[in-house]
This record gives sequence, C-alpha cells and structure tokens, in this order.
Amino acid sequence: MENVQKGFKTTKIGRVVSDKMDKSRVILVERRIKHPLYKKIIRKSSKFMADDKTNDTHTGDVVKIEEIRPMSKNKKWRIIEVLERAV
Repeated sequence: MENVQKGFKTTKIGRVVSDKMDKSRVILVERRIKHPLYKKIIRKSSKFMADDKTNDTHTGDVVKIEEIRPMSKNKKWRIIEVLERAV
C-alpha cells in the first residue's frame, strides 16, 4: 500500500475477493501495523469497491486501484493495473 503526496490520487494495492457484480470488484487491502503498547505486528484489512469497465479481473488477482470521484454510494475507486493474475 502506498500513499502519494497531496494533490495526487491515492493508490493502493490489494487482492480481488469478489467479481460477482458487473463492472465492479471488491478489493481487499491488507496493511501491517505495530501495536503501540505490545509492539506486536498486526495485520489489518479494508475492503474497497472498485470500478472495472472491461470486466477483466477475477477473484485472486492482485491489482492497483486509485481514488476517483464517487461513482455510486460505495464505489469510489478504479482499477488501473493488474499486477498479478490468479492461477
């Protein structure tokens, strides 16, 4: 996951967990943080709904998404690149 400076669109890297909708995908983005008191590394995850105009991605693909203006109530991200295809 990478965040870009102010003035640029935020991008994130995640895995497609649902491709059951037409032109929409659910992307799971995981991040690792250190617990402030116990210093243990914890994995936290967030799900984002992203636009896929070509219906090209499928469950298990690793993709890069970028923030866009809201397209619907939940869809505020767009898939810009497929980094790794599922086997």
